[in-house]
Order: sequence, then C-alpha cells, then structure tokens
Amino acid sequence: MKIGITALLQFGFALSLCYPGEVNGQRKSLLNSDPGVIYLVDVLKTPIKLKVIKEAAVFSDKEGKIRLGFLKANQTVELEGMTEKAYRVRGQGRTNNGIVGWVGPHAFSHPEADFVVKLRQLYDRQIAVNKIIDDKGLAIGMTLDEVEKSRGKPTKTSVRRTANGMAGSWEYIDYDEIKHYVTRIDPLSGQAFRQLSHVTREEKGKSMVEFEDGLVTALQEDENNGPDNIRIIIPPLVFSW
Repeated sequence: MKIGITALLQFGFALSLCYPGEVNGQRKSLLNSDPGVIYLVDVLKTPIKLKVIKEAAVFSDKEGKIRLGFLKANQTVELEGMTEKAYRVRGQGRTNNGIVGWVGPHAFSHPEADFVVKLRQLYDRQIAVNKIIDDKGLAIGMTLDEVEKSRGKPTKTSVRRTANGMAGSWEYIDYDEIKHYVTRIDPLSGQAFRQLSHVTREEKGKSMVEFEDGLVTALQEDENNGPDNIRIIIPPLVFSW
C-alpha cells in the first residue's frame, strides 16, 4: 500500500526545523532520559530561546519537589527540555550563578504569538515519534534521522537530485532465520534424535521509504495489512525569533 503526503506538506507551519537538575552549568548524561520528557538537544538544530519575565523557582525534578534556587528575571535562557507542565532551562540564578532545572511555563515569554501551541505540537510529535522508534516502526512525516534510529541503515538506497531539492528512497528487507534439522541415529542406543544442520535467511517482508528533502513522503509495504497501519505525523516545526 502507498500513501502520498501532498496535503501534509501544505501544513501551515514552516518546515525544517535531560538531565536531572544541575547548578553552575555542569551537564549530565542524556542516556537516562525519563519517559514523558523531551530533550530538545536531540530534536532541534537551533536552540529555543525564552525571555524570563518574572523571577521563578527552579527545581531539580520535573515534579517540582526539590528546589535548587531561583531564576533571575529579565534574561534570555535556553529551553533544553520539556514535559506537559514544566520547562527545563539553562540560565542565571538570583546571585548570577549558572543554574539549570525545571521551571513553570508562567515565567517565560516568546515573540511568536502561537509559540505555546507550536511547542505543545512539538512535544506531542516527539512523544509519538519516540513510541514509533521504540516499536521499530515507520511513519509519513518522519525525518531520515528518525527512520534510521527506528530501523537502522537501509538495505538499499536511491537518491536523485533535482532543481527543487533532493529526493529518493530507502529500502528495508526483513529476514527470518530458518533452522534446518536432520535426523540422526545414536550408534550406541539406536535412538533417533534431531540435530541442527544449518541456518538459512529467508526474506519475510520489504518496506520502501520515499522521501523529499529529508522528510518521509510515502511508505510502501509488500503486504497489505490495511490503511490503519500507515501512521502520519506532522513534520518537525521551526520557531522564528
């Protein structure tokens, strides 16, 4: 089955587009990320900057239980991560010390009028993408980086460059390992037993990922399991400054 993305690419937004709490700018590993937390360093090429409009408490945890200090007002900070209810930012504390932690959204502003809506869409998109990647799935609207995280390196690639940009396809071939056995006779007991003879790989399925300018525009499977198995997500968002 094959589904295009012409309507999706007309989406109204422009297209392209953690750590526990820390003080004094000491970063920690991203490997132990929490479910429900989106770390933007893995998502956006350009950091999102927010204006601090009022002094606010900074917490080491996203639930707001352990306070680290206070974020000073009238400064610009970098948004590093987010949940549904809190932002993780890096900035200056009340005493001009570097501070990083979780702060309520009420303390910030952004020049884009629809910033909060777009940021929520970014969050919802990335939660959906992370689930697809965990399931080793594919979806229209994913980036090629996300496809590779989900399925690994493609079996075959085809790329063409045109006046309008770059397009092409990635092909994934899935295999099953089939174990083959032979029957042997024990020379001492005379009993028959099965012995592994060899293992072969047999093709069980094929997926074709078509893309334009780094975004998946269509998916083609060699088995038709119904349209409900084709997932579509919005492409990455871009925030202007």
